[in-house]
Amino acid sequence: MFVITGNLVDIDQRKIYPAKVQVENGRISAIVPLTASEPHAPFLLPGFVDSHVHIESSMLIPSEFARLAVVHGTVATVSDPHEIANVCGMQGVEFMIENGKTVPFKFNFGAPSCVPATTFETAGAVLGVNEVKALLQKEEIRYLSEMMNFPGVLNGDAEVMHKIKAAQDLGKPIDGHAPGLRGEAAQKYISAGISTDHECFTAEEALDKLSAGMKIVIREGSAAKNFEALIDLLHEYPDKIMFCSDDKHPDSLAEGHINQLCARAVAKGIDVFHVLQAACVNPVRHYHLDVGLLKEGDPADFVLIKDLTSFEVLQTYINGELVANNGETLITSPQATSLNNFNCSFKAPEDFAIPLSDSQKIHVIEALDGQLITHRIEETPKIQDGNAVSDIDRDILKIAVVNRYAEAPVARAFIKSFGLKNGAIASSVAHDSHNIVAVGTDDASICRAVNLIIQYKGGVSAVTSGAKVQEMILPLPVAGLMSLDDGYKVAQAYTAIDAMAKEMGSTLSAPFMTLSFMALLVIPELKLSDKGLFDGVKFAFI
Repeated sequence: MFVITGNLVDIDQRKIYPAKVQVENGRISAIVPLTASEPHAPFLLPGFVDSHVHIESSMLIPSEFARLAVVHGTVATVSDPHEIANVCGMQGVEFMIENGKTVPFKFNFGAPSCVPATTFETAGAVLGVNEVKALLQKEEIRYLSEMMNFPGVLNGDAEVMHKIKAAQDLGKPIDGHAPGLRGEAAQKYISAGISTDHECFTAEEALDKLSAGMKIVIREGSAAKNFEALIDLLHEYPDKIMFCSDDKHPDSLAEGHINQLCARAVAKGIDVFHVLQAACVNPVRHYHLDVGLLKEGDPADFVLIKDLTSFEVLQTYINGELVANNGETLITSPQATSLNNFNCSFKAPEDFAIPLSDSQKIHVIEALDGQLITHRIEETPKIQDGNAVSDIDRDILKIAVVNRYAEAPVARAFIKSFGLKNGAIASSVAHDSHNIVAVGTDDASICRAVNLIIQYKGGVSAVTSGAKVQEMILPLPVAGLMSLDDGYKVAQAYTAIDAMAKEMGSTLSAPFMTLSFMALLVIPELKLSDKGLFDGVKFAFI
């Protein structure tokens, strides 16, 4: 048994008062109000919950993700193992569950609903209705993960509806994913049983969905940043808003997590109780999580913070165990095994050539910094020796997607806004099927960057062009998505390769994170899969 004293934040009662919290056998056995005020004492509040995150995007296995997250007061995540499922299927989901159990952290995994996400790309596995039903039967699986196939929902696709019904029969929530969906279409999607959406990028879209009964998850990740557009909704809808990162790279996870969103929201004048309801309470109640809310009898999952403005975390407790103290993680790195699915041979520069004899207009993907959506534009290509090539002066660069599961022709197109002045960057983190995606200024550099990924069977790479070629790779041997190394070392390595990409000219705030979404077909407007250039509005190849 032990006792913690501080200014207790009772979110439900909207009160703050000095109290001592008594913990026995991992639970809160008593909360005793104190008469004497302690103005300089730390504040006690429930731990933070990331209400939608792909752990794989941190490039860390769950046990390492936990080590970094607890430092920022995060005690639980609602985690969609969709990424590893697309690579390794059921075995990948099992890996995430079992590895998550090796540390004192509350991972709450979902059953991936869309593996593969579409039929217009090559994935490493398929999870059909039977597989999804089997996963939903597991105690560790708390919900049906984001239903990205919103056209399937709207059209009553039999397989989609069977997956939704399987979750409903077990009383498990169903996450949504419907960027830009409005009006009657949004209402039909929600009425099918979809309860959340983290893809809103305007307040108007979010209000439309809120009015139809949906809960909105405000996302602020390493690439997609919707906080500024949506945070004012928290004034009026504190019971229907949650916070999430969705995809967070290791360097930004090392810096902060949901606590940063709390500080930003309070700085904007949002009521602190509204903020904490979104950050701590709403995810627990929506997903029926076994996470304490700082009440007698609850699991002892709580944090001590310095104040209610900076949200600087002093200590984090999970089931009564001190897991982080004054900025240091107390979770040790457990041993972990690896699994992968990688089967392609080295490429040659000519595999990336785009023969084109005249200057006809071409479709170009326009990447947007801080967004997953892209614009579709038309440009006249630069022609050299009968090939369309990158035009550095106009920032129209070549993009390629290489099938990593089997030998196949390389898909090639052009992209704007990456800003590279020389060389190329590549990654096997390429949502949703995680083939190899690369952007570069010339075919030889693109080829070298891709071959580094193939050599290590997964990772993110950068190579320069010119007389003195430099190469850098962060290997990701677990499904081509995650490292087995210490999380802080991975964060340092990622910081270094991110800096290299920016030294090569990239103007994006997170070039590798943005790159990883350029093959994500379910986010409009224009993307590239291993099978070709794809119109995400018409849901068809160009």
